[in-house]
Amino acid sequence: MKLYVVPTPIGNLEDASFRAIRLLGEVDLILAEDTRTSSHLLRHYQINTPMRAFHLHNEHTVLEGIVRELRLGKKMALISDAGTPGISDPGFLLVRACVQAGIAIECLPGASAVLPALVASGLPIDRFVFEGFLPVKKGRRSRLLFLKDEKRTMAFYESPHRLLKTLHDFAELFGQERQACVSREISKIHETHHRGTLQELILYFEAHPPKGEMVVVVEGMGRKSAVSKLNGD
Repeated sequence: MKLYVVPTPIGNLEDASFRAIRLLGEVDLILAEDTRTSSHLLRHYQINTPMRAFHLHNEHTVLEGIVRELRLGKKMALISDAGTPGISDPGFLLVRACVQAGIAIECLPGASAVLPALVASGLPIDRFVFEGFLPVKKGRRSRLLFLKDEKRTMAFYESPHRLLKTLHDFAELFGQERQACVSREISKIHETHHRGTLQELILYFEAHPPKGEMVVVVEGMGRKSAVSKLNGD
């Protein structure tokens, strides 16, 4: 009995590892966040393993049954729509349940949007903090105030329709001159990285409405990035 946590490509299907493809073909069942989305990947690599949905709306009702099947000896792979399961999806609930049940877990290294965005930002990443999605309403301002004095580089997920609001919030509380980078559509055809001060990014995205999946990387308080040093700051 074993649960394999398998990262899947966040854009380019060639980012799938040989090991991931092999395991997805060998397990008894694949647990997918959205079976329709994951079917494209499986068809591309001619993988015929049965799939079952495991997502935000059914995780509590199916969790016990999945653990029971694993304890009976099944091998399963957990995948998300894109990237590594457990980050901004319900995958951690299954991993935690397997830990509690004494079921072996093997997590493969692989695709994630956070690290490429951090590396491409030009900001210091010897230490960083990943914040995921900020609260939309309740608790949003208190979280930003908590991060105001964070010295490590910060990484956030953000949707295109909330990007400008988030940049304005950052500029208000962190300062307009704080360096940042907005990475979008990482590993896809239209991948872009926009770097500058928060004010410069606000002006850019006011003139160019954002589209696609976003990772926003923001310089920590008091840290100087490679970009800042090149600009003589």
